[in-house]
Amino acid sequence: MDTRVKKILKRFLIITFILGLSPAIAFSNQEAEYKIGTGDVLTITVYEQADLATKARVDAKGVINFPLIGSVTVGGLTVSETEETITTLLKADYLVNPQVSVFIEAYHPKKVFVMGFVNRPGEYELSKDRPTTILEAITMAGGFKEGAAQNGTKVVRMENGKEITIQVKVTDITNKGYKEMDIPVQAGDIVVVPESFF
Repeated sequence: MDTRVKKILKRFLIITFILGLSPAIAFSNQEAEYKIGTGDVLTITVYEQADLATKARVDAKGVINFPLIGSVTVGGLTVSETEETITTLLKADYLVNPQVSVFIEAYHPKKVFVMGFVNRPGEYELSKDRPTTILEAITMAGGFKEGAAQNGTKVVRMENGKEITIQVKVTDITNKGYKEMDIPVQAGDIVVVPESFF
């Protein structure tokens, strides 16, 4: 085989390897950033502690039950943060050097509700790969209906068991370019677009 053919084959193998690896890298990055939420199913193992192997579904309060330590709040944490939390709790009273692994076995669909003066009111699934902003949620609902009071848009959210309301002045985002005001919505949020009376 001449040198030119060898170089082409080598380059082809490198490209194939990179392309084959890319999806795995992308997936691991997505999982690293993903925040665990209600309904997700976690598989948790502790190295050389077979009796602690657990499969748990995250409840409405973001809590799971784990052997020895009981209730653990994992809602809103990443996989690595959950591993650290369980490791710390086990280390405190039970094991000398626990090595905890957490795997998300099943993702529960995260949804936002868009109500009021939009073209298609209803519930919409949030992206697992990246945050969905308020305007993106409204776009999924077909955009503002004629007669909508855009600057009266608000997000109703449950936070630590309490209902909070976030006011959104849409024209500051669309006309003035204040992109930081187009905040990400969270699972269970209700985006409300009122009717304009003027």
